[in-house]
Amino acid sequence: MAVVNVKSEIAGNVWKIQVKAGDRVDVEGEIMILESMKMEIPVLSPKAGVIKEIKVSEGEAIGEGQLVAILDA
Repeated sequence: MAVVNVKSEIAGNVWKIQVKAGDRVDVEGEIMILESMKMEIPVLSPKAGVIKEIKVSEGEAIGEGQLVAILDA
């Protein structure tokens, strides 16, 4: 299995985390939802695999390109 770093494409606040460590996700499966400028933007999985670790928490402000999750693909 390959380790895949999932990064945020935008700056915003983590509104809702949809998965936890150990959960299986499909390609383009929703990992979390960010809120930016009153819009909800999903963070999608780039590959199918198992969530190894979530690196942020709900309500946290994050930056563009910040690591938000680690995936075993």
